[in-house]
This record gives sequence, C-alpha cells and structure tokens, in this order.
Amino acid sequence: MITIIDYGLGNIQAFVNVYRRLHIPVTIARTVEDLHSATKLILPGVGAFDHAMERLNASGMRAMLDELVLVRKIPVIGICVGMQMLADSSDEGSLPGLGWVPGRVRHFGSVPGLTNLPLPHMGWNDIESSPGHSLFRGLENEARFYFLHSFYFECAQDVNEVARTEYGLNFSCAVSEGNIYGVQFHPEKSHHFGVALLKNFAEL
Repeated sequence: MITIIDYGLGNIQAFVNVYRRLHIPVTIARTVEDLHSATKLILPGVGAFDHAMERLNASGMRAMLDELVLVRKIPVIGICVGMQMLADSSDEGSLPGLGWVPGRVRHFGSVPGLTNLPLPHMGWNDIESSPGHSLFRGLENEARFYFLHSFYFECAQDVNEVARTEYGLNFSCAVSEGNIYGVQFHPEKSHHFGVALLKNFAEL
C-alpha cells in the first residue's frame, strides 16, 4: 500500500489523485495506526525546514517511521522539503534532520558567486539521472521536472546522488540510500514525467 505521510504539510491530495488514476492503492497516514499497512511511504513537504521537522516530530509518527524505514527497510521517497528532511541538517534552520541520507542542505546564496542568483529556483528543468536507476526508468532522455526551492541537498558521499540539474551550479536533485529516495522537484506537478516517476516508485 502506497502511504502518504500527512503531518500537516505538502500537497497530499495531488499524490492521491495520481495513484488513483494509475489504479494503484493509496492511503493517507495521520497516526501511527495508519502506518501499519504501508509497503511504500511518501514524505511530502513545503515551506521551511525547521517548521517541517517540528510538525513531523509532533505528529506522533516519527519513531514508527524510523522503525519502518531503518529497520524494516520499507521504501520511502521524500519530495521537495521532504527530501531535504532526509539530510542531517540544513542551513535554513537549527533542528537536526532525519539523518537517513548523509548530507547537508545548503542555501544557493551561500555558494561563492551565487549571491545574486534569483531565488527561489522556480520552473521546469532538465535532469541527468544515473544510468539504469530504477526510479528514473524510462526517463533517461529529455525528462523535465518542476522545481520550486531556494535550498539544495549536498550529499556527503557521491554514491548517494542519482540525478543532477543545473541552476547556478550543478546540484543533486535526487538522492538514494538503500530503500530511501528523495527528489527536490515536484513530481505531482510535473505532468507525465512526474506520473512516470511515481509509478516507478510504486513498482520498486
């Protein structure tokens, strides 16, 4: 069962609509009990890093999510701020992230030479994915996704990077660590490219 984690942030209904159109079973989790049937997890997110972490920590689901992801190895994908939450920390706040994928979230303006870069990075960008990666199956050529963000994921290890895109610098726009995946862009707003990626995730 595809289970979307609802801790008060993120475009939950858009993901539900995609999976219903694909005739893939989907549900929403707002409590620990709602997580029991999960075989795949989606962690959406919008807004500021600390606020998102506060909401998730206060939801009552944090400990169970650690159990499902880190112990039972259930696949999870973080979307936008949900991807940034996978990191150890963020320039945007002081709270620790989930620490599921080694790395830090950085502000574009913290990079020398990018202080005048228009932010947020908003709009459609091409991506370059790692050859043969299952999340991007069928999306190796000419795939475009919709972005809206001012911070980016800086992997601690190159092996965790599975896709890159260009905005001022070449940065990681998708990461993975075992059963854990994250994408900086919004697949739920990326038309058929995003639908294909969400279908690929469901079929992992």
